[in-house]
Amino acid sequence: MTQRNRKLIGALLCVASIVAWACLATSVYLAFPPELPWYVLIAYFIVAGMGWLFPAMAIVRWMAKPDAQA
Repeated sequence: MTQRNRKLIGALLCVASIVAWACLATSVYLAFPPELPWYVLIAYFIVAGMGWLFPAMAIVRWMAKPDAQA
């Protein structure tokens, strides 16, 4: 697979993983009891906001691999 094709597939995978992560993080947030203190929510949003980085880093690393020499 060429790097150009990997970049196209990787871009689509990044968008899909961000959407999936947002849905997951929102469903977890909606399960929280409403009386949680603000600092717990801030901590959750920081962790949930950065959680999509790990799958995105793996996808970008895969996309950046050079083409195999023929």
